Order: sequence, then C-alpha cells, then structure tokens
Amino acid sequence: MSFPLPDHLPRQLDVSSNVLSKFDSITLQSLNSSFASSCKAELDESIRLTKTQIHDRICADSSSFQRQLSSAKSLKERLNALSGHVQTLSVTLSDSKSGLVPVLLEALEAHQSLAQESLDADVLSDSLSHLSECRAQLDALQKLVDTGDLPPAVVACHALNSSLISVPGPLKDASVVSEIQARLRVLSNCVEELLSDAYTKSIIVNPSQVVIKPFVLVPRSLKPLPLSSVLSSISSASLALHLSTLRRDILTHYIECSFDQPTSLTVSTMKDTSGALMHVLGRFPSSPNTSDTGSPLANVSTTLDFLHKQLFPTLPSTHKHSFPRSLSKSISTAVLARLLIPGLPSQLEALPAFLQIAHKAVDLEDKYIIGMLDASSEREIKAWVNNVCTHYERQRRSHILDFTRKLIVQSISSSEPTFYAQLSLSQDAPDKVGLVPTDEGDAWGLDGDGQSLNAGSRSAPEEENVWGFDDDLEEEKESQQAKPVEIVEEDPGDAWGWNDEEPVPEELGQGEDTWDDPWGEEPSLSEVTPAVRTVPVLSQRPSADSAPATQRVSRPTDSTSRHPATSGSITESYLVSTLAKSIIRTVEDALREGQELSSSGIFSTSPTSTTTPGVLIMQSGALVLDLYRAVYPIVAAARLVRPGDVMKFSNNCCWLAEEVGRLVTHERGMLVVKDKLEECKSVLQVLADSWYQDGIDRQRTTLGDILASAKGFTDTSDQDRYDDCEMAISRVVREIRSAANAWKPILSKGKYYTAVGAIVEVSLQRILENILAIPDIPEVESHKLSELCRILAALEGLFVEDFSESSFVVSYVPSWLKFSYLSELLEASMADLTYLFEEGALVDFGVDELVKLVRALFADTPLRTKTLDKIMGGHPVR
Repeated sequence: MSFPLPDHLPRQLDVSSNVLSKFDSITLQSLNSSFASSCKAELDESIRLTKTQIHDRICADSSSFQRQLSSAKSLKERLNALSGHVQTLSVTLSDSKSGLVPVLLEALEAHQSLAQESLDADVLSDSLSHLSECRAQLDALQKLVDTGDLPPAVVACHALNSSLISVPGPLKDASVVSEIQARLRVLSNCVEELLSDAYTKSIIVNPSQVVIKPFVLVPRSLKPLPLSSVLSSISSASLALHLSTLRRDILTHYIECSFDQPTSLTVSTMKDTSGALMHVLGRFPSSPNTSDTGSPLANVSTTLDFLHKQLFPTLPSTHKHSFPRSLSKSISTAVLARLLIPGLPSQLEALPAFLQIAHKAVDLEDKYIIGMLDASSEREIKAWVNNVCTHYERQRRSHILDFTRKLIVQSISSSEPTFYAQLSLSQDAPDKVGLVPTDEGDAWGLDGDGQSLNAGSRSAPEEENVWGFDDDLEEEKESQQAKPVEIVEEDPGDAWGWNDEEPVPEELGQGEDTWDDPWGEEPSLSEVTPAVRTVPVLSQRPSADSAPATQRVSRPTDSTSRHPATSGSITESYLVSTLAKSIIRTVEDALREGQELSSSGIFSTSPTSTTTPGVLIMQSGALVLDLYRAVYPIVAAARLVRPGDVMKFSNNCCWLAEEVGRLVTHERGMLVVKDKLEECKSVLQVLADSWYQDGIDRQRTTLGDILASAKGFTDTSDQDRYDDCEMAISRVVREIRSAANAWKPILSKGKYYTAVGAIVEVSLQRILENILAIPDIPEVESHKLSELCRILAALEGLFVEDFSESSFVVSYVPSWLKFSYLSELLEASMADLTYLFEEGALVDFGVDELVKLVRALFADTPLRTKTLDKIMGGHPVR
C-alpha cells in the first residue's frame, strides 16, 4: 500500500487511479454490469490513446528511432559474443585438472612448506646456541659466587641478565629460560646480601664510634675485598640507602650532638679480632666544666677530616662528589641553628667572646664546607656572621617588645596603680610634666633583681649620665621629698556630692566646704575674673501692663573666654597610670642600650655591615610606644567602655607624648631615631586628643538617646507625657553628673570643664532645638516646659568652685544663657519679651527662632504682629 500524498503536493492522476477512485466511492447497490462496462471502456480507450501517442512519437522522428533500434540490436549481438568468450576463459583458468589457478596454488603450497622447514631449523639452531651461552654464563656466575669473588660476580650477573633479555622470540616463554631467570635472581640476591653484609662489616656507625675497615673478608672468599670494590659493586639503590643512613647517623651522633652536649672525639687505628686493619673515630662525653666553647667546631673539623681521609676516597664515582656535598647544608644549618643563633648573647659584655666563636665558624665554612665538601653554597654562616650586629639588635628588639607586651597584659589583670602628673600651662614656663607618684617604689617590680628589661646594660647610679635621661629624675626626687605621698583612687565616691539625684538647692553658696578646689589651685576666682557686661533677666512674671522687674547677671564679653583656672594657674594635675611610666622607662632603657652598643665599637670593624650599630635597638624605643598604642586598646577593651578609663587612657597618651618630647630634647643619637620619636610624640598626642574626644562623643550619644525618648517634648499638658519628659531630663542630669564624677579626679581642670561643658552643651542644644520646633505651645504646656528647663539649672553647680562668686558655666556652655532665657520666655508676657529683646538680652537667639517662638506662644493679635515686625527688623545695635 502506497503512502498517501500530502494535500499541498501536486497530484498526477492517471486512468487507473480514476477507475480505482470510482470503485472506492461506489456502493454495493450501484455496482452493476453497466458500471463495469463503462470502466472497461475507459481503460480500453486509455490504452488506445497511449498506443496512438507512441505511434505518433515514432512517426514524428522515424530516423532517430531507426538509428536507436539498430544500435540496440548491435549491442545485443556483441553482448552475446562477449558472454561466449568469458565462458571459455573461465574454463581455462578454473578447471580443476588443467586450469592455471589450481596448478599455481599447488606449486606455492609446496614452496611454503619447504621454507617453513628451513626457518624452523635456523630458529632451533639459534635458540640452542643462545641457551648454551646462557648456561655457560650461569655456571661461571655460580662458580664466582661459590668462591666469594663478588665484584666479578656482579659483572657476570649483569651480563647474564642482558643475555636473558635478548633471548630469541621463541625462547621468551620457554620453561628453560624461566628456570635460568629464577636461578639468576637467587644468585643476584645472594651477591647483594653478601655485599650489604660486607658494607655493614666495613662501615660501622654508632653513638660511641665510627669504624671504617679498608678491607673486609666475606664468607668463602679466598682473599679480603677492598672497601672501594664493595661500594662500587653494590647496587645503586642499596648504596643510596646505606649512604643516606650513614649521613643521618654521622650528623646525629657526631655533628649535631657535639652542639647539644660536651663531647670529645679521638681518631685511632687498630686491628680487630681477625687481624683486619680498621680506623676508629671514638666519641665520649666530656666534663661541662672543662669543655671549651669552641669544641663543637673542633669536633666537626675532626669528623670531616676523618671522613675525608678514610671514607670519601673509597666512594664510587657516582657518589664521590654528591655524598660529601650532601653533608654541607646540614652542617651549615647545625652550626647556625645549634651554635650561633642560640648562643647569641643578650648582654653587650658577652659579645666579644661570641664573635670569636663566630669567626671560627666562618673559618670552618671556608676550609671544610667550601673547600673539602666542594659545596658551592651561598656561604650561609659567613652571611649570618657579617650581619651578627643586626641579629643581635633584632633579638634585643624582640625581647624588649615581648617584655612590653607582657607588661601591658599584666596591667590589665589587676587594678592599675596611678600617680598625678603636673601639666604646665604658663606661657613662659618650660613645656614639661612633673611627676607626683603615689608611692616611691615601682609598683610593677621593674627595679627588682632579675626583673629589669636590660639589667646587664644599665649603668650604675654613680656613673656619668651620657644620655641625660635622668636630668629630671633629681627634680622628681626633690618634689617627692618636699610633698607627702598622696594615693588617689579612681572613684572618690560621694565626696563631690554628685550622686544625689535631687536638684541643687538655691542655697548652693552656703556649702563652701563641699566645693573645695580638688586640684589645689592657688589663685582664687575673684583674682582673675574676666571682663563682663550685664544684661537684664526677668526675676518674676509681671502683668501685661506693668514694667518688668529685672536683676543683673554677668555675660562674658568674649565668647572664647574660659575659666581663669585654665589660663592663670601655673600647673594642673591629671591622673596617669604607672604603666605609662614603665613604658617610658623601657623606651629610655632601649635608647641607652643602643647608645652603649654604638659607642662600644664592637662591630665597627665589620666591612659588610649594612646598618649602624645600635640603631635597631634605639628604634625599638619607638616600637615600644607603637606596641602600647596597638595592644592596650585591644586588651583593655572591656575597661575602655567606662568613661573614666577612656579619659585615663587619653591622659596616659598625653603624658607619654610629653615624656617623649623630653627624650627628643635630650636625644644625642641618630637623626632617624629623633625623627621617629618626634613622630611617636605627634601620634601619641593625636591619640590622646582622639580618645579624649571619643569619651565626650560617647556621652553625647548616650545623652542624645536619652533625650530621644522625650519625643520632642510635645503634648506635655498630658501628665503621662510630662512624666516621660521629666524622667528623660532627670536621667540627663544624672548621666552628666555621673560622667563628671568619673572625670574630675582624672582629667586636668581645663580638660575637665571643657568635657563637661561639651556634654551639657549638646543636651541644651537638643532640648532647645526640640522646643523651638514646636509650632504651637499652649499656656499649660509653656509652664510645663519651663519647669522641665529649670531642672537642668542644677548643672550650673558643676561650674562653681567658690560659692561666694558667680559660676563660669557660660565660658564652657555657650548655650547656657540662651537656654536660661528660654525657660523665662516660656512664662513671659509679650511686654517682657519685647523688653528683653530691646535690651539685647536675646542676642543668642536667631531672628527666625524668636519669630517661631512668639508665634508658638502667643495668639494672633495686633500686638503680636507689631512685636514680630520689631523682631524681624533685627537685634538692636549697642
């Protein structure tokens, strides 16, 4: 059945297809004779038409048809002739009796049989000849093994093995060859064992002696074998293993052991029980008390001389240079790692004796490692000795820094002792800090026996002070004798009265004893009071038509003026940890030690030295300061979250900067050291200022978070909202008092008032900003806000030293007057506000701030409009 054509393809319908289509579509009822006759007639007609077309086509081109017809007949005749010839040729070739192909094949088969017989005879002859030769070699090898002649036996093994490898192909899988190979393996193993046994008898290494026998007698041998023949005959893998073990034992028992414990070596020649000559290198422990410090190098020389004379000449050519060269690296490493580096002294006095040993090590490297062992190395020992000054200084630097690190870590494990330092503020006074320590002894035990960082390099007290580091110590001792020792605690408790949560009473000036000057300043406030001008302040709320009653208060004429305690006094004291004193003492020791090394001249003769002696040790002084700056904030991170400890760390850095400045002044060393110390001084001062500012910023953040809970001081007419705001203000007061309580015994007076003023200022600014941002303040809320503002008035007591005088809060809190006027303006009338504006009392307020405040406090009336016009005209000029 043909496949149906797709609908989109063209169709060529013939008569048979039409007839079949009709049959396909006809039904059983319509199928009759007439339908069959019509179909037959249609087919006949189609056949007739086809014949007619063929006849017409032939008639149309009769000549071509005749030509093609004759060609076809000719081809048929020729095809018949060719078929006859092929049949005849096939019989001639393939006939079973007389055909060419059967005869040729029979001849070839006879020739192949003859050739195979000839080849088999040749292969058999070659195989028998090769087997005969292998058998002869095997018999000769067996004879050599039986007589103990091992070196020729090794050669015979190799020859027989080569013969077995090159056997003819037919013999590769023959059982006779397998048997010969098995016997060869047995004999080879026997020879290898005998040679290994001869090696172990010739070269004996143990912790007590090295024995080398020039000749060795093996079993069944007629004469002793030379050691060189044994080493040359033994297999390369076995020899490499034996030499590796020999190298390890020599290095362990005779090179490295000489550096680890006192050892003596002896070289002797004797005979064993069989009468064989042997050379012995004996080792035995020596007394530690009588041992020479250079004996390890002598032992190395003795060992190498013994090996060079007795062992190296017997080595085969493949190992004659490689084995001695393999000892060079290990010997150099042992000299460095076991003698020079561990023996590098930590005291300057021991350096000359050590340098003598170092020069002996260089001589050993030149004579033995480079000369005898023929090691084209980088001369590691000489390179290290040439830089021994650098190595010594790096070791001392490492010890100094490790000591400093332990000092810092130990200071965290217990409460840090402190002392008061005096900060000079007078312009004509020298810029230096005097010390008033809490006790005369060293709290860290740095002066104890065995505890000093550089006890050996410290000079006696009566020696000349070439550095001038102790110039200020005499002044310090005099001040200690003149003043009684005063121990200061970090937390003085409630001595300041700041732990009370109640507001300061109006009779603040009566408690004069409570506010005695803690810094012991001599000048009183009245002696240096800055110039002031007076401005009016409302003392009560007058009626709308009455003149406002006023009183006079002081305002500084210069906004940059500060309390006279920071400008008129000579010194201010501040608390410093004794750890800082220990750090600066370590720096002084490092500088002194570096100068002593530089002036000693021990390394002045080194032509290859790349650095000036003493520089690295002197530079370690600056590294001590860098280590303190890097390590202390990490290990004391838990402490530095407290306000007092933050400021104490700032004081430490400030005091260290002052002391480093003193060292720079007295520095007589290298310029690079002075530059580094000056850089450390600058960095320490920056660090002190940064931590001081960070302590203030932390309190600012805390106060800002507290004031954020007041939610802008809006809706204070609601009692709950008022209580929340009052609680926030009270928390601010307590937080400021707590910070001031922690800072006052630590900071100098100027820094203390600046820090407290900064946190008070940020609180006032935040409250001012929130209140001035309220668009509408009813009368009830204005009273509430005024009451809230007056709570902060208690902070003025933080800026009073003499209660008979006025406070100096305005000098440190620029917004204090503005905040005070805000509490008055919240309850003032329009007339009071206008009066204060005209008198210039409200100059701290901006014009836009006053306009917003007036619109928030007062209703829209002609009087408010007139007042606003006056305010928008600007502050009065006076």
